Amino acid sequence: MPLGEQDQLNLLKDILSNHQTDCCGSISECEQLERLVKSLMVNSNINQNVKTVLGEIYEYSQHGINSSQLDNHIESHQNELSQWVHDIDQFS
Repeated sequence: MPLGEQDQLNLLKDILSNHQTDCCGSISECEQLERLVKSLMVNSNINQNVKTVLGEIYEYSQHGINSSQLDNHIESHQNELSQWVHDIDQFS
């Protein structure tokens, strides 16, 4: 059974919050972010402001997947991580 839009947004926020709190993560989490973003981007019900944030998260996940120093990548995006979670809460 596929996840609904709100479930996808909640999972997205959970992963981002964990990265922000723990200052670490895994390649598989970045791949999951990528899949969630792709799925949400094609959803016509998603607010345009959220789609802008999703584009930024997609870029973050791509760089994370290709990073040789994933924890450093996550640490360098601490401000963005909390802002993205806040933005998704505001617009969803």
